[in-house]
Amino acid sequence: MSVDPFAPAHEIASAVRDGRTTAVAVTRLFLDRIATVDPTLNAYTDVTAERALAIAQAIDDRHARGERLGPLAGVPFAVKNLFDLEDLPTRAGSLINRERNPARRDAVLVERLLAADAVILGGLNMGEYAYDFTGENFHDGACRNPHDPDHMAGGSSSGCGAATGGGLAPISLGSDTNGSIRVPSSLCGIFGLKPTYGRLPRSRSFPFCDSLDHLGPFARCTADLALAYDLMQGHDAEDHACVKRPVEAVSPILDAGIGGLQVAVLGGHFDTEGMPEAARAVGLVAGALGARATVELEGAAEGRAAAFIITNTESAAFHLGRLRARAADFDPETRDRFLAGALLPAAWSVRAHQVRRWYAGRAAALFEEFDLLIAPATPMCAPKVGQKTMDLRGKTVPLRPMFGLFTQPISAIGLPVCAVPVPAAAPGGLPIGVQLIAAPWREDLVLRAAAALEAAGVVAAPVPGPA
Repeated sequence: MSVDPFAPAHEIASAVRDGRTTAVAVTRLFLDRIATVDPTLNAYTDVTAERALAIAQAIDDRHARGERLGPLAGVPFAVKNLFDLEDLPTRAGSLINRERNPARRDAVLVERLLAADAVILGGLNMGEYAYDFTGENFHDGACRNPHDPDHMAGGSSSGCGAATGGGLAPISLGSDTNGSIRVPSSLCGIFGLKPTYGRLPRSRSFPFCDSLDHLGPFARCTADLALAYDLMQGHDAEDHACVKRPVEAVSPILDAGIGGLQVAVLGGHFDTEGMPEAARAVGLVAGALGARATVELEGAAEGRAAAFIITNTESAAFHLGRLRARAADFDPETRDRFLAGALLPAAWSVRAHQVRRWYAGRAAALFEEFDLLIAPATPMCAPKVGQKTMDLRGKTVPLRPMFGLFTQPISAIGLPVCAVPVPAAAPGGLPIGVQLIAAPWREDLVLRAAAALEAAGVVAAPVPGPA
């Protein structure tokens, strides 16, 4: 049986378990596709071909002995290169980190997918130290959009968006501090899950901003997203922020539907006036989910401002030694943001955390009335590589900071979000994403809503044309 590189991961796993194909055959298919397509997309920085084939062969050997295989049997996956991968230095998109000693162990989330018999393909391109929304890495080159390589993949999990959107990895793992899962999901037309802050352990991954960092999966369908999420749940003491909650599997209830859920569209800060692509996408999703109101999330702008300050100050403090010793080895734009953060008064950081707590209370009050909130993921479809500004509500603004306009207020308070892809209205157009947002720990609601939208044909991961 030949495998379609755009087939759902759970279907690939089923074919391996049933003996219709082998893990080695699947792995070779994706390695060959990486060799052919990735020179255009630049999604991968490290391809662990030898390790991948060894893992796949071990899976096939166990299958031949009659052993039961895991839920992701033979499914290839790749990770943003801030996840530790055994025997590789953890780059985090930087020049400096390439001199680190190779990791002794895989990141915990990598270990959990490997335990489910997935196959690791390697590390993926990203913005330097995750401080980026464009995917234009200063050291490794721009990661490009699988639907049109002249356009951005989005950042900072750019390689995840390009690889999963472009059929180079059915599942990928990224990070989201201010929007870095949801932005590339939107630009590359795939599904992405930013879980509640503290839900998935960040153990053995390179940090950006501890107070805001989340890890999560990308996939081409809701079922794969939920499956990967379920397999990665569980407490790990190595991450101080990881909560001690039992595994709350979503896959068994994914098709429960949205009957009885109270749904609203976010207005105010999240208004899409002058953003026709985002407005169309939000309207389609809102109509399909039966949204009954447009509401304002009080304090969203203030929450976003607080997130800016927390991000700048915490990340600057973390990188201060590198800035002092090797400032010339940073991307100049990243370096300048860190330097700016280092100069901010400590009182600003204290105040930012106070504002963040107040804003979280405003969101909690809104969730007393509504189960699910809808917002755009990005103001527009993927900009062109190299683009520095964009038009936003009648003004020309810098692109890099403003691409987190709609994502940053949500990650500031750690809410669970599923980014869902809305295909373009016309052939040859670019997709754009919509955020489905729920109260803390209600990943089940955002994934159920995503599944309902997918079943209705409103959202889908489009297959790109030839790269």
